[in-house]
Amino acid sequence: MSDLVTGDAVVLGLRPARLPSRALAIFLDLLVYLTGYLIISIGLTVATASLDVAAQAAVSVASFVLVLVGVPIAVETLSHGRSLGKLACGLRVVRDDGGPIRFRHALVRGAMGVVELLGTFGAVACIASLVSARGRRLGDVFAGALVVRERVAGAPVMPMPPPPPWLAGRFSGLDLSAVPDGLWLAIRQYLTRMSQLDPQVGAAMAAKLADDLVARTGTPPPVGVPAAAFLMAVVHERQVRDAARAFGPGRPAGPAGPAGPAGPGGSAGFGAPVPGGLVPVAPVPVAPAMPVAPAAPVAPVAPAEPVRRTGFAPPA
Repeated sequence: MSDLVTGDAVVLGLRPARLPSRALAIFLDLLVYLTGYLIISIGLTVATASLDVAAQAAVSVASFVLVLVGVPIAVETLSHGRSLGKLACGLRVVRDDGGPIRFRHALVRGAMGVVELLGTFGAVACIASLVSARGRRLGDVFAGALVVRERVAGAPVMPMPPPPPWLAGRFSGLDLSAVPDGLWLAIRQYLTRMSQLDPQVGAAMAAKLADDLVARTGTPPPVGVPAAAFLMAVVHERQVRDAARAFGPGRPAGPAGPAGPAGPGGSAGFGAPVPGGLVPVAPVPVAPAMPVAPAAPVAPVAPAEPVRRTGFAPPA
């Protein structure tokens, strides 16, 4: 089983699950769900013994849909892609860009699973998984999801680097709706592998990814912010938004408000770094003159021409 490689030659750390491990996980899940369905059916049969045949049939169909379709969707949504069978086999369902799945992904997978797994006894799912290069069944393809192996023997865990403190929360007003999953995947995998790359190659890749991200968001690039730090901050902002959607609101505002300060040296979009950053642009306040004898006049110094950038450029 080989690693996935993005278009920017960045190795994807997570490996897709193949048919044997997926079949074992599905078998364990079905064993649990069918056991629960059998217990519930016996209880409903006793409880609805006094009803007519049509009512008993309706209750039976409703319990079937609830236990074998609704429960798996709810479990995958609440556990972010880890059902009991997948947890036992070390698997997890993620989005194509490597992020956690949400309700719509689990809903599409569950709806297609009725046809692939229950309707054809897994025959369609097996054929699709064998044909797919990443072992995906039809539900994964339509949902934009991928089942990966979380526990790989000997594989090091590559954590996502956090953004610099002076950039955390400064892009909360950025529109990320037009950024495709493929670009998110390339950015995430570059950030997890950036320490293993040659500095010049890594800087060039960061500049290219940052320029692509700026082009998708439609906002000018922040002046003076390194490309890698910009990518870290934007990925962190997306993770915060995903967590807010999954667990509810309550995201605190960043250190510079929702979209950065608007004042001397700042802008209404990205804003300038706070003190402690790489490019402090706020003027240093000067203490008022003391009531002493006037000093000799000093010739005013012409302000320097501001540096204008049109994008991220790698260092020379």
